[in-house]
Amino acid sequence: MRSSLNECQDASASSLLDWAGLADGGLAEAEACVDGALESLIVHRDGDAVRAWLNICPHAGRRLDWAPGEFLRTKDGLLVCAVHGATFELSEGLCVGGPCRGQSLSAVAVEVRDGVVRLSADALGTAALRTGG
Repeated sequence: MRSSLNECQDASASSLLDWAGLADGGLAEAEACVDGALESLIVHRDGDAVRAWLNICPHAGRRLDWAPGEFLRTKDGLLVCAVHGATFELSEGLCVGGPCRGQSLSAVAVEVRDGVVRLSADALGTAALRTGG
């Protein structure tokens, strides 16, 4: 599942993807304007919560997906960087194994409004917000 913006827009109005299309526990890639730059994001649904991070591994600054929007997971559900195998838990984006252990993915604040995952007004901040409707 992938969404794209052709140019940077006001971050508070940026629609990322359809909430119903993101399965519970699922990961998706979306592009959004964050701090004035078009960025690839990892979006994760956890029940009624949605979290997002920049799609950049803190170890080497490379994307985590092995192909656009395709992410590797361990049997335990950890996100795996396709380049060097760093593993990240999905509640906070913390690296729990590999070359960047102890570092975290950069959180991007998102929310669900009117059935759409959007950047929240604070585009870089707390990653998990409850759905609003």
